[in-house]
Amino acid sequence: MAGGESEPDVVLTLPDDLRGAFKDPLGPIHTDANRLSPDLGEPVIAVGDVVTRHLTRAGVRPDLAVLDWVTEREALAETERPDIAGYDERIDVTNPAAGLSEELLRALRTGVERSEKTVVVVDGEEDLATLPALVVAPNGASVVYGQPGEGMVHVPVDTEARTRARELLSRMDGDDERLRDILGSR
Repeated sequence: MAGGESEPDVVLTLPDDLRGAFKDPLGPIHTDANRLSPDLGEPVIAVGDVVTRHLTRAGVRPDLAVLDWVTEREALAETERPDIAGYDERIDVTNPAAGLSEELLRALRTGVERSEKTVVVVDGEEDLATLPALVVAPNGASVVYGQPGEGMVHVPVDTEARTRARELLSRMDGDDERLRDILGSR
């Protein structure tokens, strides 16, 4: 990194042979945020710029939004970025592609635990944030993330969704025990 910045403290990385397991959506795909909004639980956690923009424009301001100002590997124009002016808290973190940094993991946990609406702005990539978000979210919450070229995936949080997320995280390379320490247990 430039300017003497240190690399983020990476807890888990996605091995190449596991990438295929992340292609299948974890829930139903929706293309209309207005039709999705009545089905959302609380809190609403949005992972991705386009998802957050669609939800916000449909009148749903996610309780926690995770953004990186990029969609499908292309920087978003200022006019295409979601409006974050209405958020109470902003947490800036660094996270590498195909990885989960301690900074991002702690920000997700903090954002879920706060009663204020929180936005996490990632310098790097937020694609894998869905899994730890499912782990830290309470039952009844909704995690919504983008499925490239298809729409928004809505995952209602329950024991089954949390178990599936933990299973996928456990197959990644890194320190599972440290991950559990950072995220806590639900």
